[in-house]
Amino acid sequence: MAVRVIVVDDQVMVRAGLCAVIGAQDDLEVVGEAGDGEAALELAARAEPDVVVIDVRMPGMDGLTATARLTAAGNPPRVLVLTTFHQDEYVFAALRAGASGFLLKDAGPAELVTAIRTVAAGDAMLSPVVTRRLIEAFAAGRVSGARPGDPRLGTLTPRERDVLVQLATGLSNAEIGAALGITAGTVKAHVNALLPKLGARDRVQATIVAYDLGLARPK
Repeated sequence: MAVRVIVVDDQVMVRAGLCAVIGAQDDLEVVGEAGDGEAALELAARAEPDVVVIDVRMPGMDGLTATARLTAAGNPPRVLVLTTFHQDEYVFAALRAGASGFLLKDAGPAELVTAIRTVAAGDAMLSPVVTRRLIEAFAAGRVSGARPGDPRLGTLTPRERDVLVQLATGLSNAEIGAALGITAGTVKAHVNALLPKLGARDRVQATIVAYDLGLARPK
């Protein structure tokens, strides 16, 4: 079955272009579009999308508020935030709100459809540039973290901590395995085990938590 997608952007031409790109794929289906967050929530309740592609800055209810409400709902869709990259706080707020990925508006059509397929499959889409900016923000003190007393720390095994630290740098399972001397399959098992312990839906959320807990630190 095709992945059901809703597109949310207040600019009609941008929305039309996104819908055209997505609709041209055999495995993706645009089941609706909206111009603001409130309309997106109403549409999502009716259309039951698998993925919501949403802009951050819109009139009325913005994309951050809508993302938080979408991901808090029962059987929530995956949310891919698509916007310009002017201010880091939008990135971090979107990820904390529950977004599964973040893509810049200047990304090409191939990147867009790959991102949608990635988050629809239950994985996270956090590009290297976003990971790098996240690390830089922690280094500059623009994002707070380091809460060593958090009870979630005690739920992780030593190996899960090792995996989480590597994951927070944006490495794939294969790359983490190579760094730790274990197989990619073993890494995947550790990731699957640590996500519920952290209350994280995916690798993006786990990256945020790793910095919040002080396990990952800027180099």
